[in-house]
Amino acid sequence: MGAGIESVKVGRAIRGGTKNMKNSLAVFLLLALVMATGCASKKNKAATQPAAMVPQAIVTPDLSLTAKVLSVNVVGRFVVLDFPNGRVPSLQQTFFLYRAGLKVGEVKITGPQADNAIVADLTSGEAKVGDTVRDR
Repeated sequence: MGAGIESVKVGRAIRGGTKNMKNSLAVFLLLALVMATGCASKKNKAATQPAAMVPQAIVTPDLSLTAKVLSVNVVGRFVVLDFPNGRVPSLQQTFFLYRAGLKVGEVKITGPQADNAIVADLTSGEAKVGDTVRDR
């Protein structure tokens, strides 16, 4: 008779262990679910926050006057310049001649003017057709 009582006790212990295991599994799944939603909400917050402030570049327009040499009179030491967009300089203004990015001479605006073209005296250096003229 003692064996029967022990088997009943063992059976109850196994069934009780299964019940505790089910409760433990439910608690574990609930904790995992809470942790997963907590991590997901942190990821969403990070995605909606703006990126670090990057300083914006300051862009300023180039207001310098530029022209191209249309013709050169070597004997008279003057050039005819073509200024685009009707922005013609004032008389006696000094400009610099550039060829391939290198300064090759200076001119002084003397006139006469016709439309966008104006005459300038070659004060130093040399000039060729196609050279660029800038005020800076």
